[in-house]
Amino acid sequence: MSALRPNSPQASASTELDPVDLYAVRSMLSGEEQMVQDSVAKFVDDQVIPIIGDCFEHERFPRELVSSLATLGLLGSSLEGYGCAGLNAVSYGLICQELERGDSGLRSFVSVQSSLCMYPIHAFGSEEQKQQWLPRMAKGEVIACFGLTEPHGGSDPANMKTRAKRQGKDWVLSGAKMWITNGSIADLAVVWAQTDEGIRGFLVEKHFKGFSSATIKHKMSLRASVTGSLFFDSVVVPEANMLPGALGLKGPLSCLTQARYGIAWGVTGAAQACLKDVIDYTKTRIMFGKPLAATQAIQIRLAEMARKITTSQMLSLQLGRLKDAGQLVPTQVSVAKWHNTRAAIEVARDARDVLGGAGISVEYSPIRHAMNLESVITYEGTETVHQLTVGRALTGISAF
Repeated sequence: MSALRPNSPQASASTELDPVDLYAVRSMLSGEEQMVQDSVAKFVDDQVIPIIGDCFEHERFPRELVSSLATLGLLGSSLEGYGCAGLNAVSYGLICQELERGDSGLRSFVSVQSSLCMYPIHAFGSEEQKQQWLPRMAKGEVIACFGLTEPHGGSDPANMKTRAKRQGKDWVLSGAKMWITNGSIADLAVVWAQTDEGIRGFLVEKHFKGFSSATIKHKMSLRASVTGSLFFDSVVVPEANMLPGALGLKGPLSCLTQARYGIAWGVTGAAQACLKDVIDYTKTRIMFGKPLAATQAIQIRLAEMARKITTSQMLSLQLGRLKDAGQLVPTQVSVAKWHNTRAAIEVARDARDVLGGAGISVEYSPIRHAMNLESVITYEGTETVHQLTVGRALTGISAF
């Protein structure tokens, strides 16, 4: 078989490959999906990347970006009505991918606001609750947090200790939540608690007496994101603030499915940022008389990164198409969250190593992404939880 001529169509096509999109996933997107990706990519390039290293270094959430996120329609983007954009699932995935290319903390903010807080109000709330909260949340006027995780609970949310008891027409809420993104800056907390009827969701407003929050400091991950603890000391919650359509663990778990879907896309953006940084670096770093990129060892490592990213992209795209077709099941989300997060953290770690001493500086993105992904691989279901979820689907036997 003869070698391809340098000017042959096959050869020219191979030279036009996008290093962070080897399978031309972009060509599989609709015109609207491409426009969404382009608008978010421009926002990330223009407004996020110039400041995010400094935000990470100084443990500061860039709250000044919230208005731009809202103006772009990124808050509650996949919801219909109430001032939301009503985009499809693939578009929401692309939003997460581009945002996390900037930083996991920013994607986390949008994910919590959209998937964990606006989604349950939209899915389980009364019409009055939807009208009261969703338009303002879409505009970024109200920031929300999702109160499920407890200090002792972790991967066993059914073991929650936070309780709500009826008191006349109201509820009295007592307990605590921990590791809550947006926790100490939220105007509204979507809180899940045990009741005599089962697990229910409550909309707890920051001014309610007995409700307090505290910022968790000295984090080594997600430093450009606010993480807090929530405390409920006999907080009286009106009946009108209880989500009427959610009863049992299925309610909060369905929210997690929405968030995990976004994570599956998002982490690939972080991996793409790392690969781009390391390709640029190895082309200009001269060692032993030639660029690092000219060595077999480096090219093999770059190829491994690209393989992992490509596989993750294809998983995400098919997951999005299944979701848009109404055919998605939670186990499929577990496969993608597990695989893509593992792939991304491996890419980030190896990219950091290839950068050598420069790899420990926030001037380059891999160390920041690697540290962030240590949290992402844990939250919204650890890797083990997702492995066991898949195992249960394969065998029909729960090992939890």
